[in-house]
Amino acid sequence: MDNHLDHMPVLSRGRHRNPKRGACFMELASYLAGERWSDHPACTHPLLAALARLVNDNTSDESRAKLVRLVPSIIGLASDDLRVDARIALRCATTALPVAAAERQLALAVSVLAAEEMLARLDGAPSGRLSEQSRRAMAEVPHATEQARRFSRAARITDKGFRRYAAPNAVQLSVVGIVQACIPDPDALLRTLLEEAIADTTALIDVPQTDTPAVTTPIHA
Repeated sequence: MDNHLDHMPVLSRGRHRNPKRGACFMELASYLAGERWSDHPACTHPLLAALARLVNDNTSDESRAKLVRLVPSIIGLASDDLRVDARIALRCATTALPVAAAERQLALAVSVLAAEEMLARLDGAPSGRLSEQSRRAMAEVPHATEQARRFSRAARITDKGFRRYAAPNAVQLSVVGIVQACIPDPDALLRTLLEEAIADTTALIDVPQTDTPAVTTPIHA
Protein backbone atom coordinates (compact mmCIF):
# COMPACT_ATOMS: atom_id res chain seq x y z
CA MET A 1 0.00 0.00 0.00
CA ASP A 2 1.14 3.55 -0.72
CA ASN A 3 2.96 4.96 2.31
CA HIS A 4 2.42 8.55 1.17
CA LEU A 5 -0.65 9.62 3.10
CA ASP A 6 -1.10 13.16 1.82
CA HIS A 7 -4.45 12.14 0.36
CA MET A 8 -5.71 10.59 3.63
CA PRO A 9 -9.42 11.28 4.26
CA VAL A 10 -10.22 13.67 7.11
CA LEU A 11 -11.60 11.93 10.20
CA SER A 12 -15.06 13.26 11.07
CA ARG A 13 -18.47 12.23 12.39
CA GLY A 14 -20.96 9.98 10.62
CA ARG A 15 -20.94 8.11 7.33
CA HIS A 16 -19.39 9.49 4.16
CA ARG A 17 -20.14 8.59 0.54
CA ASN A 18 -16.47 8.63 -0.46
CA PRO A 19 -13.03 9.60 0.90
CA LYS A 20 -13.24 13.10 -0.56
CA ARG A 21 -16.09 13.84 1.85
CA GLY A 22 -14.11 12.63 4.88
CA ALA A 23 -14.10 9.38 6.85
CA CYS A 24 -15.28 7.96 10.11
CA PHE A 25 -12.95 5.67 12.08
CA MET A 26 -14.15 2.46 10.41
CA GLU A 27 -14.30 3.97 6.92
CA LEU A 28 -10.66 4.91 7.35
CA ALA A 29 -9.99 1.32 8.46
CA SER A 30 -11.63 0.00 5.29
CA TYR A 31 -9.50 2.42 3.25
CA LEU A 32 -6.25 1.28 4.88
CA ALA A 33 -7.24 -2.39 4.65
CA GLY A 34 -7.81 -2.10 0.91
CA GLU A 35 -11.48 -3.04 1.23
CA ARG A 36 -14.49 -1.52 -0.43
CA TRP A 37 -15.30 1.86 1.18
CA SER A 38 -17.57 1.07 4.13
CA ASP A 39 -18.12 1.82 7.81
CA HIS A 40 -18.79 -1.92 8.30
CA PRO A 41 -15.64 -3.48 6.80
CA ALA A 42 -14.97 -7.22 7.06
CA CYS A 43 -11.53 -6.61 8.59
CA THR A 44 -12.90 -5.90 12.08
CA HIS A 45 -15.16 -7.71 14.54
CA PRO A 46 -18.66 -6.15 14.25
CA LEU A 47 -18.99 -5.23 17.94
CA LEU A 48 -15.52 -3.68 18.06
CA ALA A 49 -16.35 -1.77 14.89
CA ALA A 50 -19.59 -0.56 16.51
CA LEU A 51 -17.63 0.71 19.51
CA ALA A 52 -15.15 2.48 17.21
CA ARG A 53 -17.99 4.20 15.33
CA LEU A 54 -19.61 5.32 18.59
CA VAL A 55 -16.36 6.64 19.99
CA ASN A 56 -15.64 8.46 16.72
CA ASP A 57 -19.08 10.07 16.61
CA ASN A 58 -19.18 11.04 20.28
CA THR A 59 -15.67 12.49 20.51
CA SER A 60 -15.29 16.23 20.10
CA ASP A 61 -13.89 17.62 16.87
CA GLU A 62 -10.85 18.89 18.77
CA SER A 63 -9.99 15.41 20.11
CA ARG A 64 -10.94 13.16 17.21
CA ALA A 65 -7.58 13.43 15.46
CA LYS A 66 -6.03 11.59 18.42
CA LEU A 67 -8.00 8.48 17.38
CA VAL A 68 -6.22 8.17 14.04
CA ARG A 69 -3.21 6.30 15.39
CA LEU A 70 -5.53 3.50 16.58
CA VAL A 71 -6.98 2.76 13.15
CA PRO A 72 -4.27 0.34 11.89
CA SER A 73 -4.49 -1.70 15.12
CA ILE A 74 -8.14 -2.54 14.51
CA ILE A 75 -7.50 -4.06 11.06
CA GLY A 76 -7.49 -7.85 11.07
CA LEU A 77 -9.41 -8.21 14.35
CA ALA A 78 -12.16 -10.41 12.93
CA SER A 79 -13.59 -13.48 14.68
CA ASP A 80 -16.88 -15.25 15.35
CA ASP A 81 -15.77 -16.29 18.87
CA LEU A 82 -18.46 -15.16 21.32
CA ARG A 83 -15.72 -14.50 23.87
CA VAL A 84 -14.77 -11.45 21.84
CA ASP A 85 -18.28 -10.02 22.17
CA ALA A 86 -18.27 -10.76 25.89
CA ARG A 87 -14.84 -9.20 26.48
CA ILE A 88 -15.76 -6.03 24.59
CA ALA A 89 -19.08 -5.72 26.42
CA LEU A 90 -17.35 -6.30 29.75
CA ARG A 91 -14.63 -3.74 29.04
CA CYS A 92 -17.24 -1.15 28.08
CA ALA A 93 -19.54 -1.75 31.05
CA THR A 94 -16.78 -1.84 33.66
CA THR A 95 -15.26 1.37 32.26
CA ALA A 96 -18.55 3.29 32.24
CA LEU A 97 -20.13 1.95 35.44
CA PRO A 98 -18.04 3.92 37.98
CA VAL A 99 -18.58 7.27 36.21
CA ALA A 100 -22.11 6.95 34.79
CA ALA A 101 -25.08 8.80 36.23
CA ALA A 102 -27.17 6.92 38.81
CA GLU A 103 -30.01 6.25 36.40
CA ARG A 104 -27.68 4.28 34.09
CA GLN A 105 -25.89 2.26 36.73
CA LEU A 106 -28.38 -0.58 37.05
CA ALA A 107 -28.36 -1.34 33.32
CA LEU A 108 -24.56 -1.19 33.24
CA ALA A 109 -24.23 -3.43 36.29
CA VAL A 110 -26.58 -5.95 34.64
CA SER A 111 -24.35 -5.75 31.54
CA VAL A 112 -21.29 -6.56 33.64
CA LEU A 113 -22.98 -9.62 35.15
CA ALA A 114 -24.27 -10.79 31.76
CA ALA A 115 -20.82 -10.55 30.18
CA GLU A 116 -19.20 -12.34 33.11
CA GLU A 117 -21.85 -15.08 32.99
CA MET A 118 -21.28 -15.56 29.27
CA LEU A 119 -17.51 -15.79 29.73
CA ALA A 120 -17.93 -18.29 32.56
CA ARG A 121 -20.26 -20.39 30.42
CA LEU A 122 -17.88 -20.36 27.46
CA ASP A 123 -14.92 -21.22 29.69
CA GLY A 124 -16.78 -23.97 31.54
CA ALA A 125 -16.30 -22.07 34.81
CA PRO A 126 -18.77 -21.85 37.71
CA SER A 127 -21.61 -19.35 37.38
CA GLY A 128 -21.14 -16.18 39.41
CA ARG A 129 -17.41 -15.83 38.76
CA LEU A 130 -16.25 -12.20 38.64
CA SER A 131 -12.99 -10.81 37.31
CA GLU A 132 -11.00 -8.27 39.28
CA GLN A 133 -12.03 -5.49 36.88
CA SER A 134 -15.70 -6.29 37.50
CA ARG A 135 -15.29 -6.45 41.27
CA ARG A 136 -13.60 -3.06 41.31
CA ALA A 137 -16.22 -1.43 39.09
CA MET A 138 -19.18 -2.86 40.98
CA ALA A 139 -17.71 -1.93 44.36
CA GLU A 140 -18.13 1.70 43.27
CA VAL A 141 -21.91 1.32 42.95
CA PRO A 142 -23.10 -1.07 45.70
CA HIS A 143 -26.80 -0.21 45.43
CA ALA A 144 -26.92 -0.81 41.66
CA THR A 145 -24.86 -3.98 42.14
CA GLU A 146 -27.34 -5.39 44.63
CA GLN A 147 -30.26 -4.64 42.31
CA ALA A 148 -28.42 -6.11 39.33
CA ARG A 149 -27.70 -9.35 41.18
CA ARG A 150 -31.38 -9.76 42.05
CA PHE A 151 -32.42 -9.09 38.47
CA SER A 152 -29.80 -11.40 36.97
CA ARG A 153 -30.79 -14.35 39.15
CA ALA A 154 -34.19 -14.37 37.42
CA ALA A 155 -32.84 -14.02 33.88
CA ARG A 156 -30.90 -16.36 31.65
CA ILE A 157 -29.62 -15.06 28.37
CA THR A 158 -28.95 -17.24 25.34
CA ASP A 159 -25.80 -17.05 23.25
CA LYS A 160 -27.81 -15.59 20.37
CA GLY A 161 -29.53 -13.06 22.61
CA PHE A 162 -26.24 -11.95 24.08
CA ARG A 163 -24.61 -11.40 20.69
CA ARG A 164 -27.60 -9.70 19.07
CA TYR A 165 -28.93 -7.62 21.96
CA ALA A 166 -27.10 -7.67 25.30
CA ALA A 167 -23.57 -7.02 24.05
CA PRO A 168 -24.48 -4.22 21.60
CA ASN A 169 -26.68 -2.61 24.26
CA ALA A 170 -23.79 -2.71 26.73
CA VAL A 171 -21.55 -0.91 24.24
CA GLN A 172 -24.19 1.72 23.44
CA LEU A 173 -25.08 2.34 27.09
CA SER A 174 -21.44 2.60 28.06
CA VAL A 175 -20.51 5.20 25.47
CA VAL A 176 -23.57 7.31 26.29
CA GLY A 177 -22.86 6.94 30.00
CA ILE A 178 -19.30 8.20 29.54
CA VAL A 179 -20.31 11.06 27.24
CA GLN A 180 -22.90 12.29 29.75
CA ALA A 181 -20.80 11.67 32.87
CA CYS A 182 -19.64 14.55 35.07
CA ILE A 183 -15.95 13.94 34.47
CA PRO A 184 -13.23 16.37 33.31
CA ASP A 185 -12.35 14.72 29.99
CA PRO A 186 -14.86 12.22 28.54
CA ASP A 187 -12.97 12.22 25.23
CA ALA A 188 -9.88 10.81 26.94
CA LEU A 189 -11.90 8.08 28.65
CA LEU A 190 -13.58 7.14 25.36
CA ARG A 191 -10.18 6.91 23.69
CA THR A 192 -8.82 4.77 26.54
CA LEU A 193 -11.87 2.53 26.32
CA LEU A 194 -11.32 1.94 22.61
CA GLU A 195 -7.60 1.30 23.16
CA GLU A 196 -8.33 -1.28 25.86
CA ALA A 197 -11.09 -2.96 23.85
CA ILE A 198 -8.68 -3.30 20.92
CA ALA A 199 -6.06 -4.78 23.26
CA ASP A 200 -8.60 -7.23 24.73
CA THR A 201 -9.65 -8.33 21.26
CA THR A 202 -6.06 -8.65 20.04
CA ALA A 203 -5.31 -10.91 23.00
CA LEU A 204 -8.13 -13.26 21.95
CA ILE A 205 -7.37 -13.31 18.21
CA ASP A 206 -4.21 -14.57 16.53
CA VAL A 207 -3.66 -11.63 14.20
CA PRO A 208 -1.36 -12.25 11.21
CA GLN A 209 1.27 -9.62 10.49
CA THR A 210 0.37 -7.26 7.65
CA ASP A 211 2.11 -4.50 5.74
CA THR A 212 -0.53 -1.92 6.67
CA PRO A 213 1.36 1.35 7.14
CA ALA A 214 1.29 3.20 10.41
CA VAL A 215 -0.68 6.43 10.26
CA THR A 216 1.73 9.14 11.29
CA THR A 217 0.44 12.05 9.24
CA PRO A 218 -1.59 14.42 11.45
CA ILE A 219 -5.26 14.54 10.50
CA HIS A 220 -7.30 17.43 11.78
CA ALA A 221 -11.04 17.04 12.24
